[in-house]
Amino acid sequence: MKKFVNDFKDFISRGNVVDMAIGVIIGGAFGSIVTSLVNDIMMPIIGKLTGGNDFSQMFYALDGKDYPTLAAAKEATATFAYGSFIQNVVNFLIISLVIFTIIREMTKLTNKFKKPEEEKVTSKICPYCKSQINVEATRCPHCTSELNG
Repeated sequence: MKKFVNDFKDFISRGNVVDMAIGVIIGGAFGSIVTSLVNDIMMPIIGKLTGGNDFSQMFYALDGKDYPTLAAAKEATATFAYGSFIQNVVNFLIISLVIFTIIREMTKLTNKFKKPEEEKVTSKICPYCKSQINVEATRCPHCTSELNG
């Protein structure tokens, strides 16, 4: 049990776990901001452009009857709330686009400051015939001269 507790303490104290926890918290807050943006700003504009539709009230009652609101339909029967689904898809697309953009820019920034890797030498020139040969060769395949180092 003591080893388990120590292993867990080592796991928690790693920097990447703390960074991940902070990312989850910020992501949750960002998600609620995007949800508000979609539900309170974008969907009313889209609804206005599509003839005054309120997407949050777009549904199909599975019993085939008409209900005045989504809440009334949910009380009476199972519903297919496709307007809410559309809002969630827009929400997901916006979050995905922002995350993609952030990761893309971070990758560019990381690559900008990354040290270029030195190319590993794979060939050398034979001192006798001046042909290009493998760096590990001990004898030149062109002139058959013995190479020392």
